[in-house]
Amino acid sequence: MKLPKKIQEFLTLIDVKIDGNRPWDFKVNNPKVFDRFLAEGTLGVGESYMDKWWDVDKLDEFIYRVKKQKLDKKLITLGLVAHVIKSKVVNLQTKSKSKKVAKQHYDIGNKFYENMLDKRMQYTCAYWKNAKTLDQAQEHKLDLICKKLQLKRGDTILELGGGWGGFAKYAAEKYGCNVTSYNISEEQVKYARNLCKGLPVKIILDDYRHAKGTFDKVVAIGICEHIGYKNYRNFMKLANRCLKKHGLFLLHTIAQDTSTTTTDPWIAKYIFPNGMLPSFKQLSVAAEGYFVLEDWHNFSADYDKTLMAWYANFNKNWPKFKEQYGERFYRMWSFYLLSCAGFFRAREGQLYQIVFSKEGLPGGYVSIR
Repeated sequence: MKLPKKIQEFLTLIDVKIDGNRPWDFKVNNPKVFDRFLAEGTLGVGESYMDKWWDVDKLDEFIYRVKKQKLDKKLITLGLVAHVIKSKVVNLQTKSKSKKVAKQHYDIGNKFYENMLDKRMQYTCAYWKNAKTLDQAQEHKLDLICKKLQLKRGDTILELGGGWGGFAKYAAEKYGCNVTSYNISEEQVKYARNLCKGLPVKIILDDYRHAKGTFDKVVAIGICEHIGYKNYRNFMKLANRCLKKHGLFLLHTIAQDTSTTTTDPWIAKYIFPNGMLPSFKQLSVAAEGYFVLEDWHNFSADYDKTLMAWYANFNKNWPKFKEQYGERFYRMWSFYLLSCAGFFRAREGQLYQIVFSKEGLPGGYVSIR
């Protein structure tokens, strides 16, 4: 088939052949697919995959090659320009708008996530040092966070964005801490309250911006990606206000190397509405004047491994959900997990754990790995 010149240049650059026999080679099911790529950019790439216009045996490897050469940045369309302008003018992460991601992504069904995640229902990057299974790696992540926060029995912890309650339960059971956790996902809150029953854990169905009181420790695991660049500074201000004088604040977040005010259009439409990845510069500027930086840890390669483990679980358990969700959802979710794995494999995505103190810990802070 005759390819548009730009597409041929792109495929040559990333060493991908049409209907080749390597796992990352591209299989065309609809001859109009490349016109769609050029007209719709990355949104068209994802949607055309959902529509079965193309296939590839190893989607993660194909996306890795695309990301490594930054080809997605070259597929700029008018739709993306409009998306950028909108993000500049409108605060996409107000209290009301932030509930959209809870409804669209996190409330699709706890049973679905139970069949994809580990036994502690951790939906953030695992820590694979000395771990052989996803369960082990996620427990290592939780313990790493607790050790970095220097938790001790009786500590009070404010958790901003609590997920299914895995961290709260772990900190309460293993370290004897009292945890107050804020979350706007009704499904997650229901699950977390049941999980943490009988423990010194308070799960609050409310926006993190309504957090009250002061705590020995503050932790934010996987919420910063939903805050938005217009709110980073106020987020740091709130964490500072809620942290006691000699306390510690740990931020666990996906990030990228360049500052941006928008996100990938396909991810925004289908996976994380109004989501946005911060850069190290944006985080540093937001924290300036509120915190002393004690430790900055990047283990982004572990997210590639985590996503592939999630995909393996999702794929294995898909027959249980096939009738409920349908094939288009299957292709959408596969594209989400595998393209994100390629994103981290290409080192475009970073995974930061950052430890802050208010005024600098007396005697200094010892980094934990």
